[in-house]
Amino acid sequence: MSGRARLAVFAWAATLLASCALLPLVEPAIWILQAAFLLAVQTGVGAATRRVPLARPLTVAAQALVTLMMLTLIFARQQAVLGIVPGPQAFQHFADLLQQGSDDISRFAIPAPLESDGIRLMILGGVLVIGLAVDTLAVTFRSAAPAGLPLLALYSVAAGLSEGGADWLWFLVAAGGYLMLLLAEGRDRLSQWGRVFGAAARTPGSEPGAVAPVRAGRRIGVVALGLALVVPIALPSMDGGLLDGAGTGVGAGNGSGGTISAVNPLVSLRDSLNVDEDRQVLSLKTNSDDISDMYLRIVSLDDFDGSTWKPAKRHITSVPDQLPTPTGLSGDVKRAEIETRVSAADWYAQDWLPMPYPPSGVDITGNWRYEPVGMTLVGDHGQTTRGETYTVKSLDVQPTAEQLADAPEPPAALKRDYTKVPDSVPAVVADTARQVTEGATNHYEQAVKLQDYFTLDGGFEYDTQVDVGTGPTAIAKFLKDKQGFCVHFSFAMAAMARSLGIPARVAVGFAPGSPQADGSVTVGLKDAHAWPELYFEGVGWTRFEPTPNRGTTPSYTQTEAPGSTLPDVARPSTSAGASTSAAPSASTSCAAQDKKLEACAGALPLDTSTPGDVGPPWYEIAGWTLLGLLAVVVPLLPMLWRLRRRQVRLASAQHASSGPGLPHGRRKAGAGDPATADGVSVAALPGEIVPEYSAEVAAGHVLAVWRELTDTAWDYGIEPDDALTPRKAAARIVRLGQLEPEPAESVHRVAHAVEQVLYAPQPRAVPGLAEDVRKLRVALRSRAGRTTRLRAVVAPRSAVRALWDASDRWTALKARWAERWATLVRRPSGQQQGG
Repeated sequence: MSGRARLAVFAWAATLLASCALLPLVEPAIWILQAAFLLAVQTGVGAATRRVPLARPLTVAAQALVTLMMLTLIFARQQAVLGIVPGPQAFQHFADLLQQGSDDISRFAIPAPLESDGIRLMILGGVLVIGLAVDTLAVTFRSAAPAGLPLLALYSVAAGLSEGGADWLWFLVAAGGYLMLLLAEGRDRLSQWGRVFGAAARTPGSEPGAVAPVRAGRRIGVVALGLALVVPIALPSMDGGLLDGAGTGVGAGNGSGGTISAVNPLVSLRDSLNVDEDRQVLSLKTNSDDISDMYLRIVSLDDFDGSTWKPAKRHITSVPDQLPTPTGLSGDVKRAEIETRVSAADWYAQDWLPMPYPPSGVDITGNWRYEPVGMTLVGDHGQTTRGETYTVKSLDVQPTAEQLADAPEPPAALKRDYTKVPDSVPAVVADTARQVTEGATNHYEQAVKLQDYFTLDGGFEYDTQVDVGTGPTAIAKFLKDKQGFCVHFSFAMAAMARSLGIPARVAVGFAPGSPQADGSVTVGLKDAHAWPELYFEGVGWTRFEPTPNRGTTPSYTQTEAPGSTLPDVARPSTSAGASTSAAPSASTSCAAQDKKLEACAGALPLDTSTPGDVGPPWYEIAGWTLLGLLAVVVPLLPMLWRLRRRQVRLASAQHASSGPGLPHGRRKAGAGDPATADGVSVAALPGEIVPEYSAEVAAGHVLAVWRELTDTAWDYGIEPDDALTPRKAAARIVRLGQLEPEPAESVHRVAHAVEQVLYAPQPRAVPGLAEDVRKLRVALRSRAGRTTRLRAVVAPRSAVRALWDASDRWTALKARWAERWATLVRRPSGQQQGG
């Protein structure tokens, strides 16, 4: 195996080992095998194109094209030409998948399911892009040390998102791959050059030292590995979904399990709800005679960290035909089954499905999954409520005050999970709860006293302009200021109930909407609401209403008639609205002033985009992609042009060292006929076919090498002087470059070769010219400063010749066209005279 082939294999291995850091993020882990195969194909294409050989930019382009075709075959073959050639439809499909992947990243918990095509495209595409960058740097451009940067980027992203404790293991795996790549490059360099030119001196007879490249590799390696250790520590913690804070959590879409996690929907998109009118969100029809308790529940918040409430990570399953009986509900409690048909607005996009609680059955189409603990339905693979119409069967549970008061202690596991109060919560919360509930003999009486404290006895005011507050002191501030809206009241009562040992959580959804003349009920933005749910064994999770002038007070909490099953009406307040209206914008649950101030609308994560908005058109995406590529490629054009020109010129040196010109025929080699390998003259085997050359073309080859030598000196600050003879120009380069004897001799040898092909009657083959130019470049680089070295590579001065060449070609093209035009003009005139 050649050195470059070995380096390609190690680049493939390094990328694959760094990709292992992504294993904890996606399941099942079989994607790593697919990534390994695709990377192998990409690496093989690079090896084949380098063997042709192609120019380095063409090698990279070939690899990128094959990579795109492979991704098209996997993800967009139905939209592609012949299933593999991407067209506009395929690129549009890629854009849709990337958008889907972005959405799934924000809603899937770790580990995310591989069934999501968007996430799979991001994973495989990202690994292939990193692999292409590593192969380009380490193999095509033979610079393995900078290849650690894309590997670092891949590891850092994975480590920043991972919430496991095995990050150190993936770091060792990725670092091991990178170090193997560096060692492979070092071995390849030594085997290629035989010695390494550097600043280190060596004594006569000693082995050549690899000081300069090894030091550079060590330095870059140490920096890259150090950053790989520091960057994950500096990244912010990302709990919950793959990208916490971006949206709600959704689990696997295969119906066999998965997990669900989410950020707090009470605050996630509150800023997007600053609308001037109460837009209709839902319209429903129900067979219930009384809609005062028709709360539409979206999700329950049961994870309390001391600062806020949010949904806990839960397992999800397929939606069963018949939903199970709610946890804790016994057969002694009176209940009635009602049926409600709900229609969502076309603009309302919600991941969770608003339903009366507790649901007993749901009839809906689409990608929906069931979360058993909260008895909620959550959309999968981008499924939302936008324009959905569905039917929900639910239980109207009607417990009595006696049943709630006589409720036994809940199961130990449930009580442990739902009575957790972090130590960061101020003591005033528990102290106030004990003071308010003093004299109560059971949890039910404590719950009613807490509700009355907020709605009647505590002097609290409903105010939508108060700051939500953050941190553990938010509840304490609310209890002191006694001003807030539904979020404050529900959070505070749930936390105080937990401090008393009552299992509690917070529900988010809609309060009862406004009845219409046709018998339907309209639910608007301003009906968004949050309320606490407390658990009582035998009844289950039970709604309470601590927010003044919002929703309805449950009948089983009425102290005046504790056993009554009649529904209560909303308690009046000084800011209450006048009367119920059939107009959709007038909700009985919220006064006009409250609507204007947005009230509890911050409880809803909404998508206010216009219906049918599927993102920018493909041509806009293609245009921006092209602009991005141009922004990256254009600054690199001088470097790419210079690399290509050097390759062509040094290839000419091989022909020049093989004989006096380019081949114009072929003959069998005899013993001692010269041949070349990478610019170094070696003897050809007898019988091997070798080219014959002409003296005229030999001069062109040698002059091309001379131009490469002078341009190399120009790149390092020694401007060419075409007025000098080759011998004087060589002496000038040696003097200004302060060259050592060995590279100085190489410069003079190239100059002598130029003089020979120009003036000698019988030009002779001059071996090793390419090696002489390389020696000059190494010598100049070793003496130049860091800025000069960087400019010589990224912005070489001699690249201006590309503009001169373009100008010369343009001038020649105009001259040819002018000549052709003159010929066409003269020809008709001549024909007329001849007639």
